[in-house]
Amino acid sequence: MQKRAFLYVNIAVLLFGFAGLFAKWVDLPAIAITFGRVFFSSIALGLYMLVTKQSFRVRSRKDLGLLLLAGVFLAVHWWTILLSIQLSTVAIGTITFSTFPLFVTFAEPLVKGERPRLRNVLIALVIFAGVLITIPDFSFENDMFRGVLVGMISPIAYTVITMLNKGFSGSYSGALISFYEQGTAALVLLPFVAAMGIRPQMGDVALLLVFGIVTTAFAHTLFISSLKDIPARLAGVCSSMETVYGILFALILLGEVPSLREILGGAVILCAVVYAQLRE
Repeated sequence: MQKRAFLYVNIAVLLFGFAGLFAKWVDLPAIAITFGRVFFSSIALGLYMLVTKQSFRVRSRKDLGLLLLAGVFLAVHWWTILLSIQLSTVAIGTITFSTFPLFVTFAEPLVKGERPRLRNVLIALVIFAGVLITIPDFSFENDMFRGVLVGMISPIAYTVITMLNKGFSGSYSGALISFYEQGTAALVLLPFVAAMGIRPQMGDVALLLVFGIVTTAFAHTLFISSLKDIPARLAGVCSSMETVYGILFALILLGEVPSLREILGGAVILCAVVYAQLRE
């Protein structure tokens, strides 16, 4: 089961890395792209659950409230990472998200009343060092640095989501969890998008369909399902691979050539992730 969970989490992270490109491909504000993503994703998940005859029932009001709370944080997470990419590059946006294991490394033991393991702390610090290497200029006048600041909100929100999902994963299917969270995110974002009066082109709608179904509904469900059999902090370390995938996809499909700093930082992150997976 653990081998299957590793497979699930790595496929999900690969798709997450590809997802960052839509912030450049879709000619809409980041908040509208985020809404389209969760809107189509929640519809796809709902249809999937109907076809497979899965129950939409949640066992308690407490669980429902926590699922809705996770949905709010999900809206913040995806909006800030897409905004970060639009302000800077795919590389910078995904690099800032790669700090996520830092927060999980310390959050998960605190929730369980345990001390963080020294090995996990060291791995998180190495990942953080990789992030610092890739940042070109610590100046508020620089778009890249502003992208980093906005992007740093994303891993904080995602840490909360991951901790909540870890608690749900033993009781509910990944599809049900994703459906409630992404449906909530869509409802949260709807008033903001409606107030903007956006009219997307058909090409943008088609891209959002792919974005919502493949790199969101499918990938997010896989990632949540993996949490049943592997620790959240390990899933967080694996998620750092999103940075490497994002840089490679941006190079191939967008022509965004990474700087030497970004390559070095990505290499540091990759080594830390591979080491963590081999240790487990």
